[in-house]
Amino acid sequence: MSTPKHSACAADIQSQDHNLDVPSPAALPDDIVDAAITWSIKLDYNEANADIKRRFEHWLQANPMHAIAWERIHSLRHSFSGTSASSALVISTMEHADQLRHQSLLKRRKTIQLLSLANLAIGTGWLVRAQLPWQRLTADTSTGIGEQRTLQLADGTELILNTDTAIRTDLSGENRIILLLRGEIMVKTGADMQHAEKRPFLVYTSFGKMQALGTRFTVRLASQGALISVQEHAVALYPAQSQASYVVKVNESRWLRENGTEPANLHGMDAGSWAHGVISGNNIRLADLLAELARYRMGHISCAPEIADLRVSGLFHIKDTDKTLQFLADTQPIRLSFRTRLWVSVGPAHTNSDALL
Repeated sequence: MSTPKHSACAADIQSQDHNLDVPSPAALPDDIVDAAITWSIKLDYNEANADIKRRFEHWLQANPMHAIAWERIHSLRHSFSGTSASSALVISTMEHADQLRHQSLLKRRKTIQLLSLANLAIGTGWLVRAQLPWQRLTADTSTGIGEQRTLQLADGTELILNTDTAIRTDLSGENRIILLLRGEIMVKTGADMQHAEKRPFLVYTSFGKMQALGTRFTVRLASQGALISVQEHAVALYPAQSQASYVVKVNESRWLRENGTEPANLHGMDAGSWAHGVISGNNIRLADLLAELARYRMGHISCAPEIADLRVSGLFHIKDTDKTLQFLADTQPIRLSFRTRLWVSVGPAHTNSDALL
């Protein structure tokens, strides 16, 4: 990441716009950007026949602003080529978001805001490292870091959003749909009493979808997949790029990948305890616990290799992570060092330098 590089990119775009004597990309009319998004979906994610290609070329040549909008959106997608697996989640979700826009799950202006912000993020490198929660721009509901929220949906479903989460909902059609854009949710499906027949309840992620089979379950997005844990009944998983399916039963956890599913190791932690304000479990590696606590606070927690494999059990509160860290320091052979308010280093209680004193 470097500011000069980003500035150079911005200057280049401004120079191109000046030569064409048309408005800058930020000033493009909404309907032109909207049309460019639609053409991108038709050409990049469907089989484009000769007629579609001909009509696209006609649209592209009809107005110089069309070419600028197309270049902006198409370069945005290709800027991600060759990036890490963590950015694949971002790309996949953006593609899925564009498609769902035509099903009224995403409003046009919010989609445009998403593209504008993502374009800035690419220049600075933030988006690839998942430090910029662009998903909140397209969300119906979201939570900040350390925040949790409970929603009661019209069909009777209770939906709990964990820290740093963004979702969209659509209960208006034949299916009840949740689009998980970021973070983690707990779902307690409702009876859907307003309809004569109970409609299917679906949760979509960039890795595939799942159908609740009268159940309570959690879904957590990670860079490598979606983690599903079932507390009641069962959930059917449908990977995005596979015809296979799998039913996760009560007390089971499983990864949903684009090409399949596989068992998940929760490392001794209870998948649903966060909904009660705690991390609970037995024989948890200290490094894993600290990584989990880090999700609920701004900043960074580092763990020294010497203490990473220490084992802890119990209930660890997530509402006040400073107190939880201090509790660990009081009960374990570790020491906390606050480099800043947001940077905590956790190391062994006694170091070689202590022995020399």
